[in-house]
Amino acid sequence: MAALLDGVRVADFTRVMSGPYCTMLLGDLGADVVKIERPGKGDDTRDWGPPFVDGISAYYLSVNRNKRSITLDLKHPAGQEIAWRLIESADVLVENFSPGTMERLGFGYDAVCARRPDIIYCSISGFGQTGPGRERTAYDLIVQGMSGLMSVTGFPDGEPTRFGVPIADLAAGMFAAYAIVAALFYRERTGKGQYIDTSMLGGQVALLTYQAAIYFATHEAPKRTGNAHPIVAPYQTFRSKDGYVNIAAGNDGIFARLCRALGLERLLEDPRFKDNAGRITRLPELVAELETVLTQLSTAEIIERLDAASVPCGPIYTVPEVFADPQVQHLALHQRVPHPTLGEVDQTGFPYRFSDTPARIRRHPPLLGEHTDEVLSELGYSADLIASLREQGAI
Repeated sequence: MAALLDGVRVADFTRVMSGPYCTMLLGDLGADVVKIERPGKGDDTRDWGPPFVDGISAYYLSVNRNKRSITLDLKHPAGQEIAWRLIESADVLVENFSPGTMERLGFGYDAVCARRPDIIYCSISGFGQTGPGRERTAYDLIVQGMSGLMSVTGFPDGEPTRFGVPIADLAAGMFAAYAIVAALFYRERTGKGQYIDTSMLGGQVALLTYQAAIYFATHEAPKRTGNAHPIVAPYQTFRSKDGYVNIAAGNDGIFARLCRALGLERLLEDPRFKDNAGRITRLPELVAELETVLTQLSTAEIIERLDAASVPCGPIYTVPEVFADPQVQHLALHQRVPHPTLGEVDQTGFPYRFSDTPARIRRHPPLLGEHTDEVLSELGYSADLIASLREQGAI
């Protein structure tokens, strides 16, 4: 069955998270992603753990499906020649080395464009390819802090808090994939390739959205509000009799249904809570009123009541509970794919569905260098030459 990016080849010079996440997204859409790794070592994340699954890093497995792995020594002349053959056969090149590294290796955009002028070349870095901060070493935690995101995450009396996933890496990878697909569309119409410079910092600042808007409107730093929304109320986590529940009353109509479902009709006549402006400025008073009832009910009882009243609500799942949820299962958000050494490997599914070109997991996360011979053969290397290159340490 056809896929959206059938026929698109990606030369993948990435490792760790932001770059591999980008190229995985392209692979999920059907691109032929050829992952270039160091001989004997591979992507840094192959060693990251525990946990390991029979010696393979769970971290690595999470972002490297739908790719082929080849090993190349990019400092060896023969390895460089192989890289050039691959680049010349590719539509897209993605790299996330420190700025300047690809130029030092001889594969910077100007050099690549001279040989393949219609290529889409995407660099992912922490702080961008130019400017006074380009040389800073970027890890997700560092960028979350410098982007302002941690300053608005966590409770008012607690520490600034990082996300539970590497959101700076993931957002950079998603924005890069989005930009690459847009550039491919542009090339389809014009025949022109181009260079894309995307950064973890840029992605995080873009995600500030209404937090940035609060600053622009008030000229004051937004504050941490825990699990409460800084603008809409009630929109937060509440205590229940046996745990917690999330409730999101995003407008006056939903708030009215919430009050009726909880037997708190009197709040609808209370001038303190007549509109969102009143509710958000008197949030502690509102929470105290709502929790007089909510703490007498179990989370399941609250959800049953509020679902019946069409009030947005939900439990706070653990990760195992997520994958046990019937809707998650219906959407095929947990998949298992064959693997040459593990038998099967668990993977998250796709957050989108296409009516005519469905995404699918075509390839397991590859073993180190699993496809070296296959890809080199496609590039015109004979079996004897491949064996010689291996003896030389070029692959």
